Amino acid sequence: MKQFDIITEADARTLDIGSTVELAAGGHVTPLAKDTLAARRVTVVGAGSRDAGAASALVPASDIRRVAIGNDHTGVAMKRAIVQHLRGRGLAVTDLGTDGTAPVDYPDIAGAVALAVQRQEADAGIVIDGAGIGSAIAANKVRGVRAAMCPDETIARYSREHNGANVMTLGSTLLSGPDAALRIVDVWLGTAMREERYIRRLAKIKALEDRAARD
Repeated sequence: MKQFDIITEADARTLDIGSTVELAAGGHVTPLAKDTLAARRVTVVGAGSRDAGAASALVPASDIRRVAIGNDHTGVAMKRAIVQHLRGRGLAVTDLGTDGTAPVDYPDIAGAVALAVQRQEADAGIVIDGAGIGSAIAANKVRGVRAAMCPDETIARYSREHNGANVMTLGSTLLSGPDAALRIVDVWLGTAMREERYIRRLAKIKALEDRAARD
């Protein structure tokens, strides 16, 4: 997040629409800058703001270096292609199985990947089952995990940019093959969450999660 001692109109015009910036203690925003900031939907928070810090802490890592991946018996070939692809890009990949065709239950695999993300043992997680739906449901039961089933590149981008997904699920029977999966994975891993309005909504999602835990 950018920090300023003073924000002028010239500064305000360079800021991304919908972004959030920090103003140092005792800092100043010029009158013309206030109008420009409002027009560009830029949020200004005080340095060290509790709300800004809490929301920003929920944003998934944009520079993903470690990925946890797992699959059920339907996704063995697709998982292998993704692992090879990611390691070829220099990423550290933790393969949580399975490697055989004997049936396994997707909640076990999805749970293992989700826990790796929750414990910050991985920056992001990928789970593959037949349709990708069940694994998303299971992974979302792990506190702090936001899993999205990504059937195409558009949903992959939206799930990261708009919803801050830190786990993606793929349906091995719904995609045309490993190449389609790799394209989806690359878009998902390469999309960052930056706009303040989307980040603010993560805090509301967390509030729902906290409320459910108390009930």
